Amino acid sequence: MEEQKDQAMMQEKLTEGLTLLGRKVTQPVRKLETFPNSHPGRRYLVTLECPEFTCVCPMTGQPDFATIIIRYIPDQRILESKSLKLYLWSYREEGVFHEHVVNQILDDLVKALDPLYCEVVGKFNVRGGIAITVEAKYDRLEEGTAG
Repeated sequence: MEEQKDQAMMQEKLTEGLTLLGRKVTQPVRKLETFPNSHPGRRYLVTLECPEFTCVCPMTGQPDFATIIIRYIPDQRILESKSLKLYLWSYREEGVFHEHVVNQILDDLVKALDPLYCEVVGKFNVRGGIAITVEAKYDRLEEGTAG
């Protein structure tokens, strides 16, 4: 019985502060939520693949489709995936260049997670006969911000 109580308390601590998970959300939200990493001393890679990313060309208003791949090595925080889905959805009607949106996603992830390493790859579908892939990376040690 005591073990179940401890597990319930641990679960509550992990989900404390999450406002989107487990709730009905019908609009995009430009907010990334995180929860504590239960293994902060271990270097491990988390990969999230989002094959339904959409934004629009800022010049023509035509839709652009992409697969966004996020890889990160967490430190103290883990990205909550529902908040990522709603965050990416928030770009659906936004006019933005591919290079800018990939770098903006990376900046927002680094701000939310303070990871050891993070990279975002945007593989945009062919438009006008050209496929564009944008890769942006952050490495805490290379950035000179080791904590």
